Amino acid sequence: MGHAGIVVRREVVSDNQADNPKENRQKPKWGIVHTHNDRHLSDEEERHAMIGQLTGTLVDKNPPEVVVDCHGVGYEVSVPMSTFYNLPALGEKVKLLTHFVVREDAQLLYGFATHEERAAFRQLIKISGVGPRTALSVLSGMGVADLAQAITQQEAGRLIKVPGIGKKTAERLLLELKGKLGADIGQPTGTSHDHANDILQALVALGYSDKEAALALKSLPPDIGVSDGIKMALKALAK
Repeated sequence: MGHAGIVVRREVVSDNQADNPKENRQKPKWGIVHTHNDRHLSDEEERHAMIGQLTGTLVDKNPPEVVVDCHGVGYEVSVPMSTFYNLPALGEKVKLLTHFVVREDAQLLYGFATHEERAAFRQLIKISGVGPRTALSVLSGMGVADLAQAITQQEAGRLIKVPGIGKKTAERLLLELKGKLGADIGQPTGTSHDHANDILQALVALGYSDKEAALALKSLPPDIGVSDGIKMALKALAK
């Protein structure tokens, strides 16, 4: 059986952070859970209550939404495609790190496979005009490592390739995330930044996706050279 991890914290999203007016209308789908028996939460509860993690059985997945059964209660969670692609089969156990967004007419859960994805999501929605839906779109269009690299190198062109992200939005993201979401959040442990970039680009040039290349980089030992790193990464990808 699963469980919902309760953490003493909760984010309240104002209207100017919502990028899609349709999000302001709660969908009457099964699986949406309203906490505290649907009563209005006090200001103190609004500030401090938050569902930070879900562990349970995956009972439905229809991108970008999934439903996780925790002790017979179905939690509907929106996830980026980077998380969706790594989900287990229906009926299998799943663990998602979550971010709980509260509005006057809705309580919404967003789920992530890794701490890095959730951290990137939280940084993105702090930007004026970027709501949860746009943040999910960004993380669906590029991996965290790729996003971090684009921010570090200030490459607006890579962000513009994401559906729904125009030139002005891309430039604003680069400006406001500089120094907050850089190479460190997507950097494989122990591998130098310059070498990691070279290895990553080499793997992509060989036909691997950014996601596959980033996963291969995580398995490399610290201070490995570019040539040896490429060879080891190729062996890992061949398994």
